[in-house]
Amino acid sequence: MALNVKQIPPRIGYYLAGFADGEGSFNVSFRQRHDYQVPWKVSLCFNVSQKERVILALFKRHLKCGTLRERGDGVWYYEVNNLNAICEHVIPFFERFRFLSAKKKRDFAKFKQIAKLMREGRHLTEEGIREILRLRAEMNDGGAGRRKYSDAEILSRLAQGESSETIRQASAE
Repeated sequence: MALNVKQIPPRIGYYLAGFADGEGSFNVSFRQRHDYQVPWKVSLCFNVSQKERVILALFKRHLKCGTLRERGDGVWYYEVNNLNAICEHVIPFFERFRFLSAKKKRDFAKFKQIAKLMREGRHLTEEGIREILRLRAEMNDGGAGRRKYSDAEILSRLAQGESSETIRQASAE
């Protein structure tokens, strides 16, 4: 069930949006999967970290989703990485309580496009993965230095996975 953003007090909503504008992050990650038809699992995540738990607990309370954890270094971490929760809670929240910074507006717009592609199942196709990689490259100032897999590695493995699947299907006929 989608979040009713009209029930969120505006002063809380704008406070959280402002906090996320400075401290929040929208991320797209790829994990290798051997049990998927496509060799990659695409995951979306909205997160905020902070030393004080109180502010992050407000996110969890008002967005009505996500998890709140303490890291080993004493920093608290709020994250939402479930696609339905992102589409039905996080996106409507930030559409109602908008960002002020151009960078966060841009990242959020790309994140929404990727969420839409995933809702349509396009992350399960080579063309969809290419589109997600293109959009992701335009987020978080590229962020390529912090990624486990480069775009080239993802595309290479995707091509290998599809060719071996094509070969397997052809030999089964």
